[in-house]
Amino acid sequence: MGCHKAILLAVAMLAGGACHVRQADAQTFRTYRCADGTQFIVGFYDGDKRAFLQIDGEPAMLAKRLAVSGARYSGAGITLTIGKAGTTTVKHLKRPVTACAVI
Repeated sequence: MGCHKAILLAVAMLAGGACHVRQADAQTFRTYRCADGTQFIVGFYDGDKRAFLQIDGEPAMLAKRLAVSGARYSGAGITLTIGKAGTTTVKHLKRPVTACAVI
């Protein structure tokens, strides 16, 4: 009888855990258009310090880097800088740094 109670308790705990599924983390997506014609989407997730970028049809994950003012992310040959005043620049594919604005 003890074995049956243990199995029943395990099944009940698993069923209770499945009903209490954690909601997805909050997320923020922004679409930018740059002076040189580049357009990209960047996503930020709560609890994650990385920026997830979709630029030139390719996904890129950028790590947060040390910045004097605002935030700077880089990786895969791409550097994204978001200033405290909201100014945003991007540098990618050996192109010069270009100013971007949210659309």
